[in-house]
Amino acid sequence: MQRDDAEVVAVDVDQPDAGRGAEIRFPAPWPRRFGTVTVSPERDAAVFAGVHAVRSVEATGATRWEVRHGCWGGCPLLHVSFDEYADDRDHLYADSGSAVVSADGELVWSHVRGPLASDGNTEDDQELWVVLDAVAGRAVGRVNTGTMASCSEHTSHPDPSQMGLSLGEGEEGSPVLWGRWDGQQVTAEQIGTERILLAVSPSGRRLLTVPVGQWSLSLHQLEHSSKVSRKLDATDAVPAHPQNTGKDRVYWDFEAAFVDEDTIVAGTSECDAQYGSVRHWLVDVKGMDLLGEISYPVPVSGPARAAGGGRWYTISKDGTTVRLWELAQVN
Repeated sequence: MQRDDAEVVAVDVDQPDAGRGAEIRFPAPWPRRFGTVTVSPERDAAVFAGVHAVRSVEATGATRWEVRHGCWGGCPLLHVSFDEYADDRDHLYADSGSAVVSADGELVWSHVRGPLASDGNTEDDQELWVVLDAVAGRAVGRVNTGTMASCSEHTSHPDPSQMGLSLGEGEEGSPVLWGRWDGQQVTAEQIGTERILLAVSPSGRRLLTVPVGQWSLSLHQLEHSSKVSRKLDATDAVPAHPQNTGKDRVYWDFEAAFVDEDTIVAGTSECDAQYGSVRHWLVDVKGMDLLGEISYPVPVSGPARAAGGGRWYTISKDGTTVRLWELAQVN
């Protein structure tokens, strides 16, 4: 969680009785609007993907490593520090990449704008998907994405040598790439255009996407990831919101969560929000069937976000509370 611009807090949700001892705090190197952040599985480092660099920070505030790259603000400079553009209006609305630590904590997958500072004197500003050693920050592999993204988001796979990447290119498109690292090189294949990768099943064999129009949840098998094997159209399966007079269509959120290999939680919160209460739905992916609406003990807001281990989480409307959920056991 990032409560403000000063720090990121990693909470061990499996030890709820540990109090503040379950929290590890990482000082943030720049305000949160200037990038994204991820925390390693062992919570030994937070990795910040910023406008000019990817930086690994320990809880003490010490920088473990930093990999500088081309500026997402569109300028030709390889900045040395955030202070160089902190007050520049053009950089305030910079595009952004992203980074994530692999499932085993040994690799960092990072989408950056080239070149890397280690490339020397070069004017190559192509976007790169770079695999870094999580301890040393050394680039061990890279591939050119061939994109002009304004933002991106990684989706982890249980196999640390595989990773998904959704890229937003504004009006130009929204490709989804699937990356593989064989220990020597990175390869990437496009598994969809005009799509967003939502989630990966616990086994890693199933992928869930949604088109940018948010019409249908689409299931893919990893071995044939570019093909949609089954889908669930929102307008056909989901009843209109009780306050909807029928003039507005129902559509899926841009986030969802696998509860187990065969079940997902998906929301229609974005289209529901204008009517007040939002709705989340349980879906059986074996047949892409809607099982029913989830009943919460308190009102929720926003989409259902994956938390792993059969759980998902929501964030309160005022942004001050994170709630972790799991399916109730029925006797």
